[in-house]
Amino acid sequence: MGSSFKSSVLREAAERGFIYQSTDIEQLDARLAQSPITLYMGSDATAESLHIGHLVPIMLLRLFQKHGHRPLALVGGGTSKIGDPSWRNTARPMLSEEALQKNTEGIRLSYRPYIRFGDKNNDGKIMNNAAWLDKLAYIPFVRDVGRHFPMGRLLSLDSVKQKLNNNLPFSFLEFNYPILQAYDFLELAQQENCILQIGGSDQWGNIVSGVEFVRRVTQTEVFALTTPLLTTADGSKMGKTGQGAVWLRADFCAPFDFWQYWRNVDDRDVSKFLRLFTELPLEEIAALETTEDINEAKIILADRTTALTHGEEALQAVHHAVHAFFHGGEVIDSHHVPTFVIDADTWLGMKTIIDLFIEGRLAQTRGEARRLVRGGGAYLNDVSVSDETLVLQEKHFSKGKAKIAAGKKRLIYVQLR
Repeated sequence: MGSSFKSSVLREAAERGFIYQSTDIEQLDARLAQSPITLYMGSDATAESLHIGHLVPIMLLRLFQKHGHRPLALVGGGTSKIGDPSWRNTARPMLSEEALQKNTEGIRLSYRPYIRFGDKNNDGKIMNNAAWLDKLAYIPFVRDVGRHFPMGRLLSLDSVKQKLNNNLPFSFLEFNYPILQAYDFLELAQQENCILQIGGSDQWGNIVSGVEFVRRVTQTEVFALTTPLLTTADGSKMGKTGQGAVWLRADFCAPFDFWQYWRNVDDRDVSKFLRLFTELPLEEIAALETTEDINEAKIILADRTTALTHGEEALQAVHHAVHAFFHGGEVIDSHHVPTFVIDADTWLGMKTIIDLFIEGRLAQTRGEARRLVRGGGAYLNDVSVSDETLVLQEKHFSKGKAKIAAGKKRLIYVQLR
């Protein structure tokens, strides 16, 4: 598939599985083969970190930069004040200005391991759409911009039809979102000579609306390119676990937890994930696909994704922690491993191993924790726990710390305070 493209970036993107939909793919390919372009992807400031569900378009943005193109990372400090209604059963909560600023900074930090920012050559740039959206006057906006968006076109968006067909809450405020996203593209086209927007395939309707709008206003050719929305082989949403989202920032998801996520992916996902989330040469990935030891490929996947996101030093700390967990020993730097703190006065002699597994998020319910114990999968300091009524005592904590595990894959430390 990739060999049919003239441009090196689309060839590699296709071979790695990044391309889902595009407007005028042949024309885009020809333009990319001529000279470097500027492109962007946007992320609303709805949390203090992006998570691995965002990683496919981020890795595509990185791939474009690797091939000499200039990436823009747009943070939705303005659009987050409305909230994207796409594929949600409820409206997004309204965020305070303080929360928006905090989230905007957090998302900026989330991008930094993946995109090279600066003022040279094809260095990337982080922008915030609040810079122009906050200044819009309502009447001029609906007159000059709103007139380009027929009601039939807006009502035909899949995300809108889903809301209406299922009688879900859908405010006039949310209805404005696709228009504002399209306006972002116009601003970036005029300010930065940006001609391509990328994003997940759930954004296709919004992105295409922006392409059509920019073409009408500027009479120039711009493009859209979307990545597939990934689900894991078991059908669950990419980036979600029983313990919550797998965040990209170390202060929201410890590098050890991040590494463990990739180390424990379904065997059927390894090949696909190596192509999308690492920069290993495709011939090396092909060789890994033929190995009889799938765990070797999983470790390489976990190592490369962790090193890219958190750095080689953090990866070495994770390796040390993994060795300590499975072979005994002390973890040197607890910043890189999952640890939670409990109060000795309220826990010792009062709460049970079941309470500890729930507090440590190794089990979601008491029933799940009991089943774990009864099945021999609950460990305290590397010893299988058979008594679900076991009450925690000081003797369970060496130097104030204990290790608990659910099976051989999910492990954390507990620190007494």
